[in-house]
Amino acid sequence: MQELDTDITVLGGGIVGVCCALSLQQAGMKVSLIDGRGVGEGCSRGNAGHFATEQILPLATPGLLWKIPGMLMDPLGPVAIRWSYLPYIAPWLVRFMLNTREASYNRSGKALQALNAASLPAWRRLLAGTGEESQIRVNGSLLTFERNASFQNYQTTLETLRTRGVKTQVLDGGQVRELEPGLGSAIKHGVFFPETGHTANPYQLTRTLGALFQSRGGTVLNRTVKSATPTTDGVQLHCDDGQIRVPKLVLAAGAWSKPLVKQLTGKSIPLDTERGYHLMLRNAGASLSIPVTSAERRFIMTPMSEGLRLAGTVEFGGLKQPANMRRATMLATHARAMLPSLDDTPGETWMGFRPSLPDSLPVIDRVGERRQIILAFGHQHLGLTQAALTGELVRQLATDQTPTVDIQSLRLSRF
Repeated sequence: MQELDTDITVLGGGIVGVCCALSLQQAGMKVSLIDGRGVGEGCSRGNAGHFATEQILPLATPGLLWKIPGMLMDPLGPVAIRWSYLPYIAPWLVRFMLNTREASYNRSGKALQALNAASLPAWRRLLAGTGEESQIRVNGSLLTFERNASFQNYQTTLETLRTRGVKTQVLDGGQVRELEPGLGSAIKHGVFFPETGHTANPYQLTRTLGALFQSRGGTVLNRTVKSATPTTDGVQLHCDDGQIRVPKLVLAAGAWSKPLVKQLTGKSIPLDTERGYHLMLRNAGASLSIPVTSAERRFIMTPMSEGLRLAGTVEFGGLKQPANMRRATMLATHARAMLPSLDDTPGETWMGFRPSLPDSLPVIDRVGERRQIILAFGHQHLGLTQAALTGELVRQLATDQTPTVDIQSLRLSRF
């Protein structure tokens, strides 16, 4: 058995895991990071690149139940279920719908509000002095409406966001096109969120932070962990090529965390995966200057260094079934409707696994008989947004400090 010369090991090389590793390193710890696919090769490679601090409302919204059939019947709709996966996802869906109840909805919303309010300041602290500050552009984002009825129906949500501290600016169609001239006349209204941001290359951001971690003495191991066992002196990791013992473990394995949590804690958690797709339009990067989301079409367009990324669809199909790239290519139809002069020459299509829990909140907690295990997974659509803050909270847990954000609603014991 190999014993790593480390104080703590992070399992998971996505943006959350890398931020955890860097933050622990800043506390003076000797840190190692393990990921069988390498740094940034999962969801962090192809996400929408949007620091979505305005998204403080849980996905399980009151009244959603009656909208789901229409979403599923629409071939261009934002949600799809692999019907062969329905028996597996059904318990998750039941718990998701139970979270539309007012008390659950408000509890999750309060926690999301606290997390997102602290997220961009945490990113600024993480990047300060690294020379990489420009990788995050806080120029705002835009939500568009093509139907007057949709905009009127959004007014309650808009008031809720404002009440909870989200800055907004309502625009008419002409003002929308002043902000983004490429958008077409079909767009009648918009809501601008000035305190949100984006990165022009989320994969590069993750890889850059991984390289920074290594340059500061961190160790990255490309090994696949099959299972994990808590021991009296740490955690034993069973890899495809042998065993590793570590004194402390941060579990940040995203959608692959569920069986590991069971092995480490004995608790079964309702973690599943929302398979997200993107289509990159290589020649359309200059079509927009900020991320633009369609309220009706429920997808996002983000300008990036390699083109215009179209993303946002959800498919429930688990970790093993092959990708259905029609979920990606269909996004071009939506983009053409919004950007009349779009060069929609298709480029890369991609699918990744969003780790999602029914209450729209991550698990951030310290557990184990010797408190040698820290959990940091389940960020659903907000992994990029909340990654730096999660790193800070993990560091505070590891060093026995009081977390700067209340994590009571994020603890494993809620399940």
